[in-house]
Amino acid sequence: MSLSLSSCCKTLGLTAIALTLGACATLQQEPLPPGLTEQPPADWAQRTASLQGFNQWQLTGKLAVRQPDESASAVINQWVQDREHYELALSSSFLGMGSTRLEGSPGFIQLETPDGETYSSNDPQGLIYAATGWELPIDALVWWVRGLPAPEGDFRLAFEDDGELAQLEQLGWTIRFERWREFVNGQPALPARLTARKGEKLVRLVVSSWQADNKRQ
Repeated sequence: MSLSLSSCCKTLGLTAIALTLGACATLQQEPLPPGLTEQPPADWAQRTASLQGFNQWQLTGKLAVRQPDESASAVINQWVQDREHYELALSSSFLGMGSTRLEGSPGFIQLETPDGETYSSNDPQGLIYAATGWELPIDALVWWVRGLPAPEGDFRLAFEDDGELAQLEQLGWTIRFERWREFVNGQPALPARLTARKGEKLVRLVVSSWQADNKRQ
């Protein structure tokens, strides 16, 4: 497989997430599913601030990607997040290559295949698309997996009557948070299962374990 992709690194700084819903105003306002509201719970600002600070962690789980012409799944053997830097060790059919390693930060990704071939690009989503034909918004997924909107792009949040975040719309994707668990002591509940849809494209993430990784410097 030959990829003609730029290998220069372009680091993009992350901006703080707004704690109000004012940033969502430019999204097309479609009716929410029954039982959901845009009114955040009273502790939403506090919860958001806590999860923003939760930026050193490890998780394991499963990832499934479905596109119009194909679908595949992978085991997330380890996803290590150290602030803006991530490392994912994946196995099975993900990317159609068996064991695969992704490493990157906002605006840069390096993909290593089982045979030792390495590809890098300053367009993470573009590299994954070139390698697979799949659309996987990896930079945004780093935030969505914590139940937060990504720093770039307008967003719209919808909550259950009990105040739990049920849905996030951003970058053309609709993310449904289907299950939450209290994985980490001292942190709010984190998503245990989420599904992101964009037209006929779907990305599903199921988290088996999650732990803080504060020892990293």
